[in-house]
Amino acid sequence: FAPMMAIGGLIMAVRQDGPLSLTLAVILPLMGLVLGLIIVRAIPLFQLMQKRLDRINQVMREKLTGVRVIRAFARTEYEEKRFEQANQELTDVGLRVMRLFALMFPCLFGIINLSTVSILYFGAYRVDSGGMPIGNLTAFLAYVMQILISVVMATMLSSFIPRAAAAAARIQEVLETKPSIGDPPVPKFFPSLDGKRKGIVEFREVEFHYPGAEEPVLQKISFVARPGQTTAVVGSTGSGKSTLVNLIPRLYDVTGGAILIDGMDIREVNRLELWRRIGFVPQRAFLFSGTVASNLRYGNENATDEELWHALAVAQAKEFVEAMPGGLYEPITQGGTNVSGGQRQRLAIARALVKKADVYVFDDCFSALDFKTDSLLRAALKQELAHATVFIVAQRVSTIRHADQILVLENGVTVGLGTHEELLETCQTYQEIVYSQLSAEEAA
Repeated sequence: FAPMMAIGGLIMAVRQDGPLSLTLAVILPLMGLVLGLIIVRAIPLFQLMQKRLDRINQVMREKLTGVRVIRAFARTEYEEKRFEQANQELTDVGLRVMRLFALMFPCLFGIINLSTVSILYFGAYRVDSGGMPIGNLTAFLAYVMQILISVVMATMLSSFIPRAAAAAARIQEVLETKPSIGDPPVPKFFPSLDGKRKGIVEFREVEFHYPGAEEPVLQKISFVARPGQTTAVVGSTGSGKSTLVNLIPRLYDVTGGAILIDGMDIREVNRLELWRRIGFVPQRAFLFSGTVASNLRYGNENATDEELWHALAVAQAKEFVEAMPGGLYEPITQGGTNVSGGQRQRLAIARALVKKADVYVFDDCFSALDFKTDSLLRAALKQELAHATVFIVAQRVSTIRHADQILVLENGVTVGLGTHEELLETCQTYQEIVYSQLSAEEAA
């Protein structure tokens, strides 16, 4: 209501005495000038304050997530100093902002007091000369106070403008950021479930560079994965295994060559259509806050409890879920921090199975499992996914030795493609990987 009160007061003040109203032509611009100068100086400070707040949040998050590492390396004092420094930087900027706004209100009230004195002075002169009745002067002063109080009220609200402007600019930057991977102008769709929809995945001379990198991560990768077939990807650390399987659901786009599913270039396909056909289990299993059931239904909202239990049984997770007090409806904290790493991985695998996809990608998601659970899980998956095209990235030879084909990568280049037995005879890199884990008798 402050603007309406100010406008109403201005109209009534002019009606009381036109010549005396000219004092407002000096008072209001002066107040606007003071307010404008303060806001202009405050906006950059609020932007800096947001950055300092980001920094302190980053330090705090690192301290909370890395508390075990901090204690293990006895770096508590160092982390306290980091937090103290970040906190002091935020405090310094905050004090500068508060000093600025602490200056604003004395200036405004000083202008109001000077305005009152000047109006009384010039008004008394007008009354003495017979230019206006004393009652009009009293009314005029009341209307001027109404105008100035409205300006002060608006000023109190406007003190939030600089911080809001800084925050809005940051939010707008995020909203206007265009995704690097999008749909083509006229996206294609896979055929409906009939003989044409199979799940054949083909890599054709695929290459990939990370932005800004000089060397390619993958070079001239070509192979075909078919339904009912398991394709394992192995190689040393940094050879491009995870990058390769991340290209299938278009988490990245190839920079050379093409990836086709059922003969269609995935870059030409609607992204949602592509993602619906792929069950993806990332390296780092992530669970959302909610329940076991809500996490399992993440890719298939209409899944029944029986389907959830079946997926849990295949993923070797049924036993520990049954032991939970709430069963399927046991609460899960954000990130799944109330279950172990192995349980988290098995729940993530079960979530992918509930989706009932045509193509499954398991990106090194068996690493937290013991050998017995790993063996039982692989046997159950082989039977459950007999219809699907399966990709497995793993470090353990025991996990991938029975795959239908094994792709061996070294520095982003294919150095071997075949079965376990074939690669033992023809691929030196694969031999080194196998014999570093198994004896000659176990590898045979």
